[in-house]
Amino acid sequence: MEKIIKDFTKIAKEHKGKWVALTDDEEKVVASGESAKDALEKAKKQGFKNPILFKVPISLIPYIGGNS
Repeated sequence: MEKIIKDFTKIAKEHKGKWVALTDDEEKVVASGESAKDALEKAKKQGFKNPILFKVPISLIPYIGGNS
């Protein structure tokens, strides 16, 4: 199975430290807020019943994974 890596750089710059509600394909932010509940309520008002919720970190720190 091929793993697709999404680039969230633009989202991270625009929504630092906030919760965002994304479309199912993870391509578009439909709402954001200070809490997951706030982002979800805003998304539902726009007609998105089950958006993907994501907490955007305040700062991006490079990470290189490995097996231990």
